[in-house]
Amino acid sequence: MKKLTLFITALMLLGGIFMFNRSQVSQLDYYQNTGPKADIQQYFSGPIKAWGLIQDWRGRVVTRFDVDMVGNWEGNTGTLKEDFRYYNGESQQRVWTITKLADGSYKGQASDIIGEAIGLSKGSALLWNYTMNIPVEDSTYQLKFDDWMWQMNDGVLINRSYLKKFGFTVAELTLFMKKQ
Repeated sequence: MKKLTLFITALMLLGGIFMFNRSQVSQLDYYQNTGPKADIQQYFSGPIKAWGLIQDWRGRVVTRFDVDMVGNWEGNTGTLKEDFRYYNGESQQRVWTITKLADGSYKGQASDIIGEAIGLSKGSALLWNYTMNIPVEDSTYQLKFDDWMWQMNDGVLINRSYLKKFGFTVAELTLFMKKQ
């Protein structure tokens, strides 16, 4: 009986996860007929300059940074190198490997990403979901990212990320990117 209860509980939790993803896909469908069309392979090819900030759960800006990115693609596999310069003097580099899948979705990996990032694109919008290790002082936290991007005119891409722990938004990231 105890095993059956655990099995049913696990199924209910998984069902909740799938409903959440369906909800996000439904939100993404809203952008199906909008333009300019967001094309991951096209946008993340060549150099990109970006400016961003992170706000805590109160809305206070706690981090500001600039990013230089360079993307290269060979077929359906791309590499995106990101060099972060934080306003507090620190720096960081992240290198993504992104693969376009047969169904048109994307998967991505980087050293601080747990498992794989999954990406979808419709119309002018991109949606990425992933979990990242975030170092804070002497600790590391695993935060889930709901990463929304919108293609704008003139080579601009706007990114809004909702960072979550236990389903609650604990911070938000805003990033403005410009193709060079």
